[in-house]
Amino acid sequence: MNKMMKLWLTTSFLMISASVTGQEQQSDEQQLRHLKLSLWPQAYQQQDTQLLSEILHDGFQMIDNSGQTSNKADELEYIKKNSWTAKNFSYEIYRLDIFNGSTAIISGRGETDSYTYHSSNVLIKTDDRWQAIASHVSGYTKK
Repeated sequence: MNKMMKLWLTTSFLMISASVTGQEQQSDEQQLRHLKLSLWPQAYQQQDTQLLSEILHDGFQMIDNSGQTSNKADELEYIKKNSWTAKNFSYEIYRLDIFNGSTAIISGRGETDSYTYHSSNVLIKTDDRWQAIASHVSGYTKK
């Protein structure tokens, strides 16, 4: 095989690899946006412990606005006992970064009719499924 053919094959392979990686990244980004903007709020709004259990990794830990920590079991128990009373919820993502295709950071600002807050979430991908492993909430302010 001559040098030109080798160069062409190598270039073609790299372009295909970059295209596939870009498509996977886009798909992961779409999955993460859907999880954060739709599924996660839905779990709390509908007190859906099964959905929240799928979203949260078994090693999940959250630090709330006051510095208190909770784990997956605490969050599941919380939504079981507490109904969502906020109205007009929205969340704006300020940052969504994916590292090595298996770790993601999502941060942004949530708002309802009665309060605002900022949060950052770390998610990991195992078996083609994204799950939250850590969350931090700060700047909680009543309106």
